[in-house]
Amino acid sequence: MCGIAGIFYFDSDRKVDNILLKIITDVLSHRGPDGSGYYCENNIGLGHRRLSIIDLSTGDQPMFNEDKSIAIIFNGEIYNYLELREELKILGHKFFTQSDTEVIIRAYQHWGTDCQNKFNGMWAFALWDKRKNQLFISRDRIGEKPLFYSTHDNTFIFGSEIKSILAYGSPQIPNLELTELYLTLGYIPAPYTFYKNISKLQAGHYLLVSENSVQEKKYWDLPEIDEDNMIQDKKIVNEKFENLLSDSIRIRMRSDVPYGAFLSGGLDSSSIVALMSKISSTPVQTFTIGFKEKIFDESKLARKVAEKFKTEHFEYFLEQGEFDESVKKILFQFDEPFGDSSAVPTGNVSKIASQKVKMVLTGDGGDEVLSGYNSYQAEKFATQYQKLPSVIRSSIPATLKFSGNIFSGNIRYKLNRIVKFLSNSNYSYDERLVSKMWSNPKLAESLIIDSGKQLRIEDFFSSFYKKYPVKNSFYKLMYYQLKILLPDDFLTKVDRMSMAHSLETRVPFLDYRLVEFMAHVHMNVKMEGYERKSVLRNTVGKQLPSTILKAPKRGFSMPLRDWFRGNDFKDKLETLCSGNYGINPSVVKTLLNIGAQGKEDLGNFIWMLFILKKWKENQNK
Repeated sequence: MCGIAGIFYFDSDRKVDNILLKIITDVLSHRGPDGSGYYCENNIGLGHRRLSIIDLSTGDQPMFNEDKSIAIIFNGEIYNYLELREELKILGHKFFTQSDTEVIIRAYQHWGTDCQNKFNGMWAFALWDKRKNQLFISRDRIGEKPLFYSTHDNTFIFGSEIKSILAYGSPQIPNLELTELYLTLGYIPAPYTFYKNISKLQAGHYLLVSENSVQEKKYWDLPEIDEDNMIQDKKIVNEKFENLLSDSIRIRMRSDVPYGAFLSGGLDSSSIVALMSKISSTPVQTFTIGFKEKIFDESKLARKVAEKFKTEHFEYFLEQGEFDESVKKILFQFDEPFGDSSAVPTGNVSKIASQKVKMVLTGDGGDEVLSGYNSYQAEKFATQYQKLPSVIRSSIPATLKFSGNIFSGNIRYKLNRIVKFLSNSNYSYDERLVSKMWSNPKLAESLIIDSGKQLRIEDFFSSFYKKYPVKNSFYKLMYYQLKILLPDDFLTKVDRMSMAHSLETRVPFLDYRLVEFMAHVHMNVKMEGYERKSVLRNTVGKQLPSTILKAPKRGFSMPLRDWFRGNDFKDKLETLCSGNYGINPSVVKTLLNIGAQGKEDLGNFIWMLFILKKWKENQNK
């Protein structure tokens, strides 16, 4: 796991400056504190910061082939590198290191850009082919590892984080047309960033950069599905799923350094720990973040799993006094507005884990691969609910909303969620999808003072679903979560906050073999009735404590709604109603009053406004 950066001048007579290359690489030192390496030749410069996980002695980068006609910098891990190494040896290739990086070089020499399809792993790499005078840049299938790039001043610049491109001196022009999208989603989806001239390389895509052009191509996508011919044999699904997940964990436990696991107390991370404990010859080290607010805390559940599988367990409890430092950390690590507040506990659990290990396995991706979110239950329910007479469908939410006005706090929050759930069940799929966002388009539009030209969420989703024309709303949601929500929110969050503490994270649920197989499984196998993650419960779940299986679904989030209602945050909240950050102060005041009175849970949305305001203030500086 590392940080990479590079410069390519389209003018072949222009030479890359070593000092400039070092500057744009070393701003990524948190991603790779174990070493650095630089390659400059004429108009190409490649920089690397190393976090040593595999082949500690001979895995330094940039790495070259024998005659140095190929140079590579690589962020990530190729988990099947041992198997590929043996295959390539049979094909006549010689190896001089034990690293997965050299496997990429030999695979490229043999298969060209098709080598990407041979890799099982997470990666962003840049390979310079001197003979072709071409830069080949690839990002993994699912989007676990990031890659940003920009073309400026007849120059192509790239890096693992936006800060490398900014350090080069690229213009910092905010892409304000994405403000509404940010206020709705809480993040900026690929290929966009909040800078006009900087792009994210999309998952499953690669770039070919030469003196004449920058070409982006797709090498992988989610498989097309036949909705009328999905896999429905539960025995076959359960057996193949368990085998694939077990093998995914096995190859992700390949490491030359100490490793452990994030353990939230949820079904996904608990299952990962259960299978790791079977494979490991020593107790697995597990790491948990807890909260004093019980409704958000899963530390007791995590403790039960740790006891069951005899792990070496570590806990940390997050408190509101860390708020200001958390905001600063988010702004530095993401370089653009990122509104998912769960980045904070992710950063804290990464911090405690990094003091003990250099790599962890996580349960991320389980909800997306197994269709395990409550939103999938909602899609199944909506299909049935819309068969009821319209009079009944309209009267039930109205009655509950009236009843909810009597209460405040947790009871009102729950009733509000039920009312919203039932009301949304009357909508079309497109309307339901938008309603699941942090704000609705009307609210987002009312917040922006000078809305001007904005990329509307409806237009964004419309463009997305042209690529994936499935009919059933359950599978539509699956495509959205695997292609947008997962890579641009959850995987982005985990990458930045773990690498902030020089910690590598590996995600067994996102082995591409598992993703492709589960995409073809019928929704009634994934969710028997309204039971979430039936496949996992019927396999690995049988090994877990019963309390884990019975526990309600909880998001990995902070108790912001409670914090923001306290006196400690009064002055901070008032700052959201001042300053020039393009947001209507009167609308913000209304939202703050609604939150303070306990009418709605607006905690994360208010957090998003904090992040946007602080980011714009930094830009103005």
